[in-house]
Amino acid sequence: MTVPTQRVRRRPSAPGRLLPLVLVVALLAPVAALFVQAYGGTGDDRELATRERLGIEYLRALAPVTEALVEAQSAAVAGRPAPREPLARAVDGVTQVDLRIGDELRSRERWSGLRAKLEALPEKRLTEPETAYAAYGEVTDLLLALYRKVRESSGLVRDPRADSFFLQDGVGRGLPTALVAAGRLADLSVLAATRPSSQATRTLNELAQARVTALGSASDLVADLRAAVDNSERTDLGATVLTPLDTYQRAVEALAAFSVPEPGSRTGLADPAQVSAARANAQSAARQLQPVILDQLDAQLVDRIDGYDRDRWIAVGVAGAAALLVLVLLGLLVGEARRARRQDAEARRGTGTEPAGRPGADSGWQPPAGPRVSAAAPNPRGLSPEDHRLLQPTGPGQHGDADPWGPFDAAR
Repeated sequence: MTVPTQRVRRRPSAPGRLLPLVLVVALLAPVAALFVQAYGGTGDDRELATRERLGIEYLRALAPVTEALVEAQSAAVAGRPAPREPLARAVDGVTQVDLRIGDELRSRERWSGLRAKLEALPEKRLTEPETAYAAYGEVTDLLLALYRKVRESSGLVRDPRADSFFLQDGVGRGLPTALVAAGRLADLSVLAATRPSSQATRTLNELAQARVTALGSASDLVADLRAAVDNSERTDLGATVLTPLDTYQRAVEALAAFSVPEPGSRTGLADPAQVSAARANAQSAARQLQPVILDQLDAQLVDRIDGYDRDRWIAVGVAGAAALLVLVLLGLLVGEARRARRQDAEARRGTGTEPAGRPGADSGWQPPAGPRVSAAAPNPRGLSPEDHRLLQPTGPGQHGDADPWGPFDAAR
């Protein structure tokens, strides 16, 4: 009986061999797309937040310049010597900041022009109050324009969060505008007392405009900060900002009250001394409020950048895990392909061998070589040659007529 030969394993077709690779690509492609989207999106947001922090640094340096410039303007209009040291220190501080980040914020040209104007102010002979008021007014306009430029180039005006947007609007637009307008209101109150009666209409119009600008900018600042507190998820924002904001708001309300013309006044104008004192109080309150706003805004941006970094690390980790899984899957596929090739080779070699059993006549099989019994070999049982002859079969598959076991029985 013959044993059936082993079936040769069929090799998979070309589509079957490509299917695992297609599945790997189908798994890797969406993961790669999500990684690129997440990493690129957080990269853009992180870059914006980093540039906004540069804008905060620049605004922080501009605050002393604003305060010193308003003080110098009030002194020049009142006929007092303008203090030069505070303004010089403030200018040097902004210059150092501009040297580091001015190119990135594209503020170098504007600051160069403003700095030239600031350094030229003490050198001018501003003996006339009206001339001093006009000269300082031109410089403060350039300063407010620099505030706008820094906010725009740093991306603060495009901040995507509601609370941080209101904070930057308050500290970068409302507060410096309110300070400058309050200084002009106090200076105009001083100038109004020296102007002739023929300029009374002009003086009243300028006072009304300066008062509206000062009080309107202060109201915008208060509204921005309250909106930031209402829209913020930070629990410490309200407790930190609202206390100095209340102090500033009371100072502005006092400025509004003292800047109203007195009904019994001979000139119909407000008392310049009271307006100047109220302006000084409002400026002092703003000096306490401004760093608080900038610190809160900067802390929010730092937290946001940290969140972007965490998201990017998570994206990298997910992409790395997906790549590792793909490599493991590829390794399994390669190992399976190698095993399949080895099995195919063994199966092909097995088809050329005949299984154990009686071979066919045309198979070419030969009996295994073994020891032959020669005639000269010793006879362990003492049989004679005749007995050996009797033991040989007389035909294929059968014995002779004589009993082949007879000599053995006789020997026993």
